[in-house]
Amino acid sequence: MSQPFENLPTTPRSSELIDKAFSRAARAGRAKDGFDAQSSMLQTAANICSDNLENVVTEWPDFDGLDPFYRDLADAVLAGETAIGSEDQRGVDALRQHLSEVTWASRKAADIRGEYHTKLRNASDVDHARKLRKQAFARLADVVEQVEDSLLAIAAAREALRDLPDIRPDEPTIVVAGYPNVGKSSFVNSVTRASNEINSYPFTTTEIHVGHVEDDHIRYQLVDTPGLLDRPPQERNEIESQAVSALEHLADAVLVLVDASGECGYPIEVQLELRDALCERFAEVPVLTVANKADRSRDVEADHYMSVTEDENVETVLAAAIEAVDYEPELPFEE
Repeated sequence: MSQPFENLPTTPRSSELIDKAFSRAARAGRAKDGFDAQSSMLQTAANICSDNLENVVTEWPDFDGLDPFYRDLADAVLAGETAIGSEDQRGVDALRQHLSEVTWASRKAADIRGEYHTKLRNASDVDHARKLRKQAFARLADVVEQVEDSLLAIAAAREALRDLPDIRPDEPTIVVAGYPNVGKSSFVNSVTRASNEINSYPFTTTEIHVGHVEDDHIRYQLVDTPGLLDRPPQERNEIESQAVSALEHLADAVLVLVDASGECGYPIEVQLELRDALCERFAEVPVLTVANKADRSRDVEADHYMSVTEDENVETVLAAAIEAVDYEPELPFEE
């Protein structure tokens, strides 16, 4: 399952949609005469309004059907800097309300089309038909303009979500955590070699690293998340905490890297407090403590000791993480 928001189409502004509908209708009208011209113009304008508004909605994935990782991550993003929603309704719920408004407008445009087709059939002459068609155009424009705020909100949501990192929730995932400068990115880069990607969450100023390794024909995903799992929970804002909740759905194992040498700039006691908080937060999956820079200090109790710079026990730690994941691929059912 790839990033579900990256291919969302551009959301039109109300004015753009109205201009498109009426200019196409004018061309359709010029191709015919009399009553047929007015009927064709009505049909064309109403169809463009109704169909384009419907497409705005149907191009979005069903949030209830999304993997919980992407659903919670989208909720975090949309409740944050994009300011989708209000104090009473934020995030994905607010986006759903905007999509519902656009659905209403699409159906209303279709209703106007049906109502005025009937009126046009009963028009006394062409001038009367033209007057009715203009009334229909005015009502179509009014309906589309009523959902301008929703269209703008949907467009803002698209911009925020389309650049989410391409993380595969269906792949076994090892999350790498720990304070800055303990060697997390170096570890991910080392074990994934050149196969890692660098992406950003929309609500952080730091990049995340996503790498892949293959073991016994199974691809494992390693995720390093600076800005989220590199400080105590009380220092995260509400949006970052929601993103950590999303990572709970993703992680099959967590490696917490610590640096007993203190060269990272954080006392080992503080690092272990973060480790304990992560053990509590990710209680459903294995959490391994890994002492990096072990060539400089081993003065901490850990599950494994390694030195990325000295290439000491790096592959051993990776193997331990894969073993902790204990991934069993789903096999096709056999009689």
